[in-house]
Amino acid sequence: MGLFDKLAGWLGLKKKEVNVLCLGLDNSGKTTIINQLKPSNAQTQDIVPTIGFNIEKFKTSSLSFTVFDMSGQGRYRNLWEHYYKEGQAIIFVIDSADKLRMVVAKEELDTLLNHPDVKHRRIPILFFANKMDVREALSSVKVSQLLCLENIKDKPWHICASDALRGEGLQEGVDWLQDQIRTLRTGHPEVTR
Repeated sequence: MGLFDKLAGWLGLKKKEVNVLCLGLDNSGKTTIINQLKPSNAQTQDIVPTIGFNIEKFKTSSLSFTVFDMSGQGRYRNLWEHYYKEGQAIIFVIDSADKLRMVVAKEELDTLLNHPDVKHRRIPILFFANKMDVREALSSVKVSQLLCLENIKDKPWHICASDALRGEGLQEGVDWLQDQIRTLRTGHPEVTR
């Protein structure tokens, strides 16, 4: 770390780095969401299913995010737990149009919330009720009810309706997550002018 990096850190000018886990079943839109959050010149045109995981980075005004885009395919979900300790926030993506697998998404969420590396931590969880562009998509309220999110009492959480293909709803979620991370680090929300 150079002198300018140290000085920027002391003055609070350096962006804080945050490790975020992006979880959810396969085909829920995790990679598309992360792709939309990257600067336009760094976005990928063709999204393919994630095998294992990908690591992506993007920045907001005050934070630098390292996102672990974890495969949601059944045979890879057991890898998620190896990254729980490193995660400082979680993005959990749900395919709102996939009513048949909503039960599986709830089971995976329950497994996540009860894991020892997550259970006793006040880690913020952002839920994207994705694919709102699909006609039969459930509302974010209905998704919240099916996943029993109201039972999460010991962690800050928020659900956003999203359409990853168009980027709709993503900024609201990232803004919430950024505020939560700042609050957890400082003990109080940052005052913006």
